Amino acid sequence: MIDPEKSVASLVLERSECASVLQRHRIDYCCRGELSLRAACERVGMDLAALTAELERAIAERRGPAGPDPRALSPSELVEYIVERHHEYLREALPFVQALAAKVSRVHGDSEPRLRALDGEVQSLASTLLPHLDEEESTLFPALTAQAVDAGAARRELGKMKEEHLAVGDLLARIRTTTEDFRTPEWACNSYRTLFAELEQLEGDVLRHVHLENHVLMPRFVAA
Repeated sequence: MIDPEKSVASLVLERSECASVLQRHRIDYCCRGELSLRAACERVGMDLAALTAELERAIAERRGPAGPDPRALSPSELVEYIVERHHEYLREALPFVQALAAKVSRVHGDSEPRLRALDGEVQSLASTLLPHLDEEESTLFPALTAQAVDAGAARRELGKMKEEHLAVGDLLARIRTTTEDFRTPEWACNSYRTLFAELEQLEGDVLRHVHLENHVLMPRFVAA
């Protein structure tokens, strides 16, 4: 049984299959992961029993291996995992969705004005995330994996990271609102549908990425 007083961050750490359910209902398990499941439901106006049933169903239906437990990885191993699994994905995905958002806006923006707004939001997300990845790899991660970690410098860099995560979370929320939860009209062309599918996948990956940094990596260097 799922404990409704457990934090949503802890829930995802223990049961990663819960992440997609929380994502679908706009429950932030990254930057606001300290909220209990009960409090998170109250925040978004969702029935706790209904969400709990959905989460338990996702746990019961899980397919395939669970993958490595990030909590068991050393700081160096965790950083390597984040770079290989999440940073490399974003470096490929972001330019693709930027170009696709611009194309869909150009072709359909006159009849669907939200696509112009979406194009701007996607460009903002890319211009925020790509320098963030570079800075993590050039400054933050080397500081955390050095033989002698400078605790003060580590805390400063991690605090900056967390602030940038909040900005990214806000942009993702705006994109989800603009796309009406990634729903496409019946007449949407393949490019339109592909854009929304890619954005939903990208959102999920970024949320898991930020979750690892906020709730697994950061607590090793900064007291709660």
